[in-house]
Amino acid sequence: MSTQRVFVARLSGCSVFDPAGDRLGKVRDVVVIYRKDDPPRVIGLVVEIPGRRNVFVSIGRVTSIATGQVITTGLINVRRFQQRGGEVRVMAEMIGRKVFLADGSGTAVIEDVAIERNRLGEWDVGQLFLRKPKTSASPFAKGPTTFAGWDDVRESQVPGEAQSAEQLVATYSELRPADLANTLLDLPEERLLEVVEELPDDRLADALEEMPEEEQVHILEALDDERAADILDAMEPDDAADVLGQLPEDQREELLELMEPEEAEDVRALLKYGPDTAGGLMTSEPIVLSADATIAEALALIRRHELHPALAAAVFVTLPPYETPTGRLLGTVHFQRMLRYPPHERLGAIIDDTLDPVPATASATEVARLLASYNLVSLPVVDPAHRLVGAVSVDDVLDYLLPEDWRSQDAADEHAASDGVPTTTASIPRRR
Repeated sequence: MSTQRVFVARLSGCSVFDPAGDRLGKVRDVVVIYRKDDPPRVIGLVVEIPGRRNVFVSIGRVTSIATGQVITTGLINVRRFQQRGGEVRVMAEMIGRKVFLADGSGTAVIEDVAIERNRLGEWDVGQLFLRKPKTSASPFAKGPTTFAGWDDVRESQVPGEAQSAEQLVATYSELRPADLANTLLDLPEERLLEVVEELPDDRLADALEEMPEEEQVHILEALDDERAADILDAMEPDDAADVLGQLPEDQREELLELMEPEEAEDVRALLKYGPDTAGGLMTSEPIVLSADATIAEALALIRRHELHPALAAAVFVTLPPYETPTGRLLGTVHFQRMLRYPPHERLGAIIDDTLDPVPATASATEVARLLASYNLVSLPVVDPAHRLVGAVSVDDVLDYLLPEDWRSQDAADEHAASDGVPTTTASIPRRR
């Protein structure tokens, strides 16, 4: 059997298939154990399966690792991966770690790790791809790179020195917010906080919006107040209101004072409503335009990449002012209707005034009923004076109506198993 070498950073994200060619998931990490006199031994892969759950796949169940794909025997354990003592995750814990070069030439940072399959079919850590400290004062310069064997370096960490998480953050740059959230929550606690410190505010805000509220609170409380306020500024107002609603009143007020005044004002308005009402579920930043605005202007706003798809499905036409709480709501113009008219047409001429808004005090159940009855993805929300105060979308309602643990989907799988419903993936023991 020929020796194989695969770099873990390139392996991350590769699809995992069974022998029949059916896709089981994608690689998220490689798990190794340290040995006294030999390089670390690979014991398995962390694989994300449908439902955004990370599971452990023993290396003994892997029949082939090649560029872009991993082939397994098709038998995996669907229980969520839990890291055991002595196990080390390459992506989460080794990459970004500082090492000392055995030849005395200084330090370097691990940027990638190659795993190699020997003649016995076992996978070990082989070469390390290292980056040495930069030699130029330029902020754009990078240090030289080199390869080294495991025996050519030694790990050492200065007490109190935080392990670099920059490289790990770079490997997460292409992950969608939901995938990033799931990946972060699977990191060891210390590593999670290191990565959170390195993530840009907007990326962390996007990831927090996809996490359960208790995890949001845990991460925000680990940050200093000014950084936490910056993250809340970057979140959607309804998501920021949800997480602030879980905090003690004095802590909530302190963070609101540190937020940007306009963002804090939107969040304060949402906090006035109960969590199970349209006001508590809505976003206060829908697209609002005047009746004189043209279809071309509306489409330009809809094209904004940061706009949530559900909110991009319609614009709301009101009397001035055009920021919530607006003037009186005149009606809704749906995206599909805009496409049937020339760009210069005024929105006031194509308003759908048959769609009744919901009051901010309407229950989540009533909002869900209306969305389902009329096949809508969003509804305008008004105050007693019929002023538009926000819009509630179908994803907001689903987040509320689904079980609290729906993101992990453990409860659903356990319920199916207890009812004797077979799963699509067979279970095997957690380890070899």
